[in-house]
Amino acid sequence: MTGFRPALGLTAEQVREVVELAGRAPSLHNVQPWRFALCPEVLELHADPTTRLPHTDPGDAELRLGCGAALFTLRVALAHHGVDAAVVLPPRPAANSTLLARVAATSRPDGVDGLFRSIEARRTNRRPFRADAVPTSARHALAGAVEAEGAVLHVVDRAERARLVELVHRAHAAQSADPGFRAELARWTGRSGEERRGVPVESAGPEPEPQDEWVLRDFAAGASRPRVPGKDFEDDPLIVVVAIGGVDWQADVRAGQAVQRMLLTATGLGLSASFLSQVVEVPDTRDALCGLLGGTLRPKAVLRLGFGSPVPATPRRDPAELLVEPSP
Repeated sequence: MTGFRPALGLTAEQVREVVELAGRAPSLHNVQPWRFALCPEVLELHADPTTRLPHTDPGDAELRLGCGAALFTLRVALAHHGVDAAVVLPPRPAANSTLLARVAATSRPDGVDGLFRSIEARRTNRRPFRADAVPTSARHALAGAVEAEGAVLHVVDRAERARLVELVHRAHAAQSADPGFRAELARWTGRSGEERRGVPVESAGPEPEPQDEWVLRDFAAGASRPRVPGKDFEDDPLIVVVAIGGVDWQADVRAGQAVQRMLLTATGLGLSASFLSQVVEVPDTRDALCGLLGGTLRPKAVLRLGFGSPVPATPRRDPAELLVEPSP
């Protein structure tokens, strides 16, 4: 296995830092499905097929979404070190290839350095948010972040809300009836803080209750965590859908970059976010959501945003464990 060495004009220690920061991106169940290969003039992003969740994410769309989020985070970390990134996505992956993107240096400004401080501050917050509304100015900033990566941010309005709630509940019921899904959820959630992947109990959020309008997964996997009396979920959260044109694997990687740019922007604005992933994981509810968006854009992520309380960071793998050999 290769070790850290200079690349893109950075020292080996700087390369280690940018890989470590890229590894702080969000991913389904915090499986951290990304790997990196180092060449003198190029950094490669690879998917890790050992992290696949075939019952939850049978087409690997969320695996690629997470890799796209890591790719955007890598761009921000590189920009902080004075390296503007040019990203090339291969036209189609070769058989058995895990390569998703190549990153090289360019003279064209990437314009993402301002998000650097948000990398380590960003959290997925599964706890209740305050009732304060997200200001219009913040909504515009979030939409601009998504659009800068070639995607679209759809804010769910009150007329659409009941339909989306129905779809989320339907998707949740379908997944809960699948023993394979339940096994995957149990494998990756309710973990101790000493494990460096998966969702630990302290990051799981309160135990779901029947009155909760938005179904959130029980990430504690049955571990005891009493709910604080009176601390139910907010009545009117900001619910958004990140959507993009195209149905190929590249669209997943591009959408992942858009999601992470939005999340880092949200963090800088003092906002918290969590995912309502069920609706995009179940084919019939995903198709119904696509129709709700007009039928021309494919939904890639549904998120809840608001002003939340501090939450701990989830564990991350050692950067050295994220390295693979370059592709041929």
